[in-house]
Amino acid sequence: MIRMTAQSVTVDAAAGERPARTISGIAVPYGKDAVVLGGRKVRIQAGALPTSGKLPRLLAEHDTTRVVGMVTDRVDTDEGMMFSAKIAETQAGDELLELLKMGAYDSVSVGLAPTDSDFVDGVLVVKAADWEELSVVYQPAFSDAKITEIAAAADEAEATEPTPEPIEENPTMSDTTPEVVEAAAEAAPVVATAPIPAQPRNAAKGLPGIGEYLLAMREGGHRWHQMNDNIRAATGDVVVSDAAGLVPTPVVTPVYDDVNPLRPIVTALGPRSMPDAGSTFLRPYIANHSSVAVQAAELDTVSTANFDLANITFTKKTFGGKLVLSEQVIDFSTPSMLDAAVGDLAGRYALATEDYVVDQLAAAITNTQEVIVTDITDPEEVIGDIYTAAASIASTGNYMPNAMIVSPTKWAALGSLVDSTGRPIFPQVGAMNAAGTMPAGVTGYSGNPLGLNLVVSNQVGAQEVGDKDATEYLWLLNTRGVECYENYKGFLRVETPSNLSVTVVVRGYFACEVLDVNMIRILGPDATF
Repeated sequence: MIRMTAQSVTVDAAAGERPARTISGIAVPYGKDAVVLGGRKVRIQAGALPTSGKLPRLLAEHDTTRVVGMVTDRVDTDEGMMFSAKIAETQAGDELLELLKMGAYDSVSVGLAPTDSDFVDGVLVVKAADWEELSVVYQPAFSDAKITEIAAAADEAEATEPTPEPIEENPTMSDTTPEVVEAAAEAAPVVATAPIPAQPRNAAKGLPGIGEYLLAMREGGHRWHQMNDNIRAATGDVVVSDAAGLVPTPVVTPVYDDVNPLRPIVTALGPRSMPDAGSTFLRPYIANHSSVAVQAAELDTVSTANFDLANITFTKKTFGGKLVLSEQVIDFSTPSMLDAAVGDLAGRYALATEDYVVDQLAAAITNTQEVIVTDITDPEEVIGDIYTAAASIASTGNYMPNAMIVSPTKWAALGSLVDSTGRPIFPQVGAMNAAGTMPAGVTGYSGNPLGLNLVVSNQVGAQEVGDKDATEYLWLLNTRGVECYENYKGFLRVETPSNLSVTVVVRGYFACEVLDVNMIRILGPDATF
């Protein structure tokens, strides 16, 4: 379930005998990013929400036990999905209307179940979704998601306005003793709450039962503070274990993820749109170039050579993963297990496709593309070897390298290089001896050693390069020599009624090929191919 807060809401209460009890505004803006429960970035595309079919329920704070009305109208606009909702004439509805009028609630949030979506640059783009519910909420995802207007019924204002007592024209002093009137105890306000099983009072310690404690907590004010004072005064040795069942265990969101699902190599190459038809597709390239030369003499035959085109075949690879969740774990979990599962599958997809690109690079390399580095800690040798590799790339096609791909280990080796006086070769700022900079230092991977775009990926690892691992090398290349294509299919949800399970799948098609291995050089230990 995705919950995304609206932009603008209006509360209406028509004049007359009874208030209109409606709210209206924008349920969700289109084309804007918001961070939802679970930490995932979500963007809703125009037309993603239905304007017909089953009406969404109106809830309070996405709590399915607090149904307070129904959405009555849905209008799709360029700005977003407009709505009107009716607040029920129930105690909970009355309380909600009062809270809206006084500004305690000022936003709404939609609850969606995506049926068609894509994962674009770390953002889940929802193309179509089932609109399950609309909630009145306290905290908006957008700073301007505020209720803009509240109109109360005329008779309601009159009913609450105190009537002034008539003033006598000639008041006289009375010689009778004023009547003493005992003030009636103020009735405690009725607090809506879920049924609580009867709990015996802890008479020995003067502690309240669980029901009394929770009711006082919901009511707040003097009663709540008095009950806490009574608990503290009841005994000198009340500890947490004495209040079993009263001390909650909060869950802090979003869900912590120990892996950052980045694709720096794929990003540097720039994934292209994949053709829809076929399991393979062709990329033509020039196999033999034509020839141009000086004519020996007038009327002599000019230079000629065969000009041939050939094709590289790209094969679509299907990347996907699935999880089977019980309906109960989806319904009962806070934060949402479904959101967390889909987010994790999307992250795994990103890492798997990044790993595949490194596999393709490693498979294409031979000893012809190798420049041996005998001492990675010697800055003079490292800089000389980088220039040697760059010249080797330029000699075959007149293209210079524009990127250096390294593992985190080799990134650390580059950052550790110092000159004879101990000054960094690639400092955070532009020193006089700098051969480029690594401006983020140890806080990030950005940098431009010798003008190259530094690309650091932890998916450069145990891929075989001859008899060595890919992580042992600096990869120098011009990115035009490698191409990748992608059709990300996104999130798929399939429900199985027979066992009340939900299968969630994240999948996509990906293809990568090395068009010209001469655009790549590796710098590292001598490998046997």
